[in-house]
Amino acid sequence: MAYCKHSSGGLSPATRITQEIIARLEAGTKPWIQPWRGGPVSRPLRACGIPYRGMNVFWLWMVADMSGYASPYWMTYNQAKGRGAQVKKGEKSTIAIFYKSYTKEVEAPETGEKSDEARRVLKAYPVFNADQVEGLPEQFHPATSLELVEPEGREAELDTFFGKVPVNLRQQGSEAYYEPLADRVTLPPAHLFSGFDHYYATLAHELSHWTGHSSRLARDLRNRFGTAAYAAEELIAELSSAMLGAELGLPVTHLDHHASYIDHWLKLLRDDDRAILTAAAKAEEASSMLLRLGGRAVPDEAASAAGDTALAA
Repeated sequence: MAYCKHSSGGLSPATRITQEIIARLEAGTKPWIQPWRGGPVSRPLRACGIPYRGMNVFWLWMVADMSGYASPYWMTYNQAKGRGAQVKKGEKSTIAIFYKSYTKEVEAPETGEKSDEARRVLKAYPVFNADQVEGLPEQFHPATSLELVEPEGREAELDTFFGKVPVNLRQQGSEAYYEPLADRVTLPPAHLFSGFDHYYATLAHELSHWTGHSSRLARDLRNRFGTAAYAAEELIAELSSAMLGAELGLPVTHLDHHASYIDHWLKLLRDDDRAILTAAAKAEEASSMLLRLGGRAVPDEAASAAGDTALAA
């Protein structure tokens, strides 16, 4: 499959990923819908178990879905070899991305004074899914489950998590939305949803909007996206709720009422091949804030970045 071949073909990592996401959206599929396939809910994981963050989450989910991979684990060729395993003959790698920081000396045009300026460049390195590797321990292939019954205490667990988020929440009407001026989330009464998990998945989406308030993350997208800011905000909320779904076991397939945004997202991505990277980074900020407020562990950003840099070195 050409999309997961590591050779760049002259395209930057951002352009390659954006083109694949555009192709999926054009086909009517939202690529941030997680391919659980009956397995445990998870972000994509490195060989050491550290979760991926940002755009890698959605990109590796999408590749797993397109390729039929069931394992959440990804690793480099050398990581597989170091575990006494071997990448299967003929398997193609997938790129994972990271930002490499560096400093560059710049000269002020007015004064000629020189100073160091911090910059970042997007880099990529090749990884393989554990399903592409022979001889790995069983831990890299979590058992799938056909159990459809929610475990006992699941609703109480979600009640506790979302109850810790200090949101002004009212339950009325038949629509779900966030009002920035009132700083308030409105949801239909819980009994109108098909299940408590769908109720909380919808709340997760609206809370993702709530994080952008000026008193919290102050997510002003107008300078970055101009007239497309509203579409970008909806994309961020979708990606954030998908990340929360991975951590809390919430579905996102029910968010079909956002299908009307696909045309706006397509224009956004066609106009700017880094828009999806920005949206994913801001979604990571939003979901991390909600996880912290709800008392859950947040994927380690420092360990994640260090792991990417070490793998790519």
